[in-house]
Amino acid sequence: MADKPAIVLLSGGLDSATVLAMARTDGFACHALSFDYGQRHRAELDAAQLIAGHLGAVVHRTVPIDLSAFGGSALTDMSLAVPVDGVVTDEIPITYVPARNTVFLSLALAWAEVLKARDIFIGVNAVDYSGYPDCRPEFITAFEQLANLATKAGVEGERFVIHTPLVDMSKGQIITSGQRLGVDYALTVSCYQANEEGAACGVCDSCRLRKQGFTDAGVVDPTRYS
Repeated sequence: MADKPAIVLLSGGLDSATVLAMARTDGFACHALSFDYGQRHRAELDAAQLIAGHLGAVVHRTVPIDLSAFGGSALTDMSLAVPVDGVVTDEIPITYVPARNTVFLSLALAWAEVLKARDIFIGVNAVDYSGYPDCRPEFITAFEQLANLATKAGVEGERFVIHTPLVDMSKGQIITSGQRLGVDYALTVSCYQANEEGAACGVCDSCRLRKQGFTDAGVVDPTRYS
């Protein structure tokens, strides 16, 4: 499988870095794909570039898509504040970006078809997460079905597989797995509102989940906080 190509969605955060390490360990030639989608900061994109090099991606591409043209999320509309009072489990938070994973996976699918890759990796998680509907297993199953219906490769019998190795793992389990695979989490940026240097706020939902993950894993948190 050493020469088998795969697309790995790489945000620059903890989860996607772990997925890249897992895909590389499984022998895939990883083509890392990031998106400059109008998010609040570019620090995660700088982190993605470092992670791609650190974990041996064949190539790393950053594709511009301006989802801020639509807004509707605190991550793409600067007039909306990022929540800092903790994770609310009974509602979808304002940090949800409408259709983000659908858009990202669609573009990953397009690149995969060009590369003749049939494997796409994404770091969605349905355990320690903020309740986004496009992180659920049901969504991934539906998108995989779409991928095999809507492409030339799929129609000709070349089946696409969407890999979600973290979907049933807690944040602590993810960190433990990544440590075994040599992921340098100091390179990653997970904060929704990190500053230009990548220092985290420490109080947004993503920061809270990340900090608890390091605590649960019994690992020293290497995150730089502002």
